[in-house]
Amino acid sequence: MSGTKEVEEVDDVDGAKEKNHGVAAFFDLDGTLVALPSLEKRFFRILQYRREIPAKNLFLWLREALRLMPRGIGAISHANKMYLRGVQILNECGEGEKEVSSWHKDGHQAKGQASAPPRCHPRLPVPPFFAQAIERVAWHARQGHQIVLLSGTLEPLAGAAAQVLEVELGLRGITVKIRVCATRLEVMDGKWTGRILGEAMFGEAKARAAKRLAEEMRLDLERCYAYGDSLNDRWLLAMVGKPAAVNPSSDLASVARTRGWPVLHWGRKKIQRRDTELTEKRRNGTPTPGRLPSVEQTVIQVQVTD
Repeated sequence: MSGTKEVEEVDDVDGAKEKNHGVAAFFDLDGTLVALPSLEKRFFRILQYRREIPAKNLFLWLREALRLMPRGIGAISHANKMYLRGVQILNECGEGEKEVSSWHKDGHQAKGQASAPPRCHPRLPVPPFFAQAIERVAWHARQGHQIVLLSGTLEPLAGAAAQVLEVELGLRGITVKIRVCATRLEVMDGKWTGRILGEAMFGEAKARAAKRLAEEMRLDLERCYAYGDSLNDRWLLAMVGKPAAVNPSSDLASVARTRGWPVLHWGRKKIQRRDTELTEKRRNGTPTPGRLPSVEQTVIQVQVTD
């Protein structure tokens, strides 16, 4: 009798997944799944603290900011990565390419090499996810929905976050592969050039990416879900049939009320903030990173194990 019940439960799960084929949940990352400041800001502070950013990159960043100025402050914030020019690239485990010795890049030990302890790298900032966010992602995974991180952050940072989230889901007995679509950077001789490959993943670019993924993955966008926290996510939210504003800025909250979108508050009390940093700049002048938290406070070290 017990065996029959287990078979019925498996059939129910398989049936639910078959019914939900063609459905995905698109998640923004910064401010939606994890608390602000953004992963990239945390990453910048760590690189700055470790003095890995060449001094000349400030001038390169300013020059690129002037070039992007006609496209608005959003383009300057999201499409200007010249501060990373000449910085050694990281793989998704947080290691620099030259630091992988007896371990393959997929995390497995190279054949014939002596055993070595797990290694970690302190440069990938992956703060804890909101508890409600993990539960929502887990719910989608149980329904058989595809999980997609659609973020304006750098691709290695989004990839590291996806790995941590997969581990969190694994602890709940859920095995799922999370798709990542984020801002990609050009690489030359193992270092970033500061130039973006394709589009910076913010604003309308997110909606275009969701449409491309829908064609590739054969998704029905009317049945899909999307979660975002800023006004830049409104195009993505409008693209799907089941959007939700999470920890929304005042601008996005206003749009959500107008369009009848659900508003969710994860991990904190109601947040009141503005999307752009223009107000902050006018009030304080050029914003500074502020006091640098310790590496232990800002980084979860991702171990590379056999």
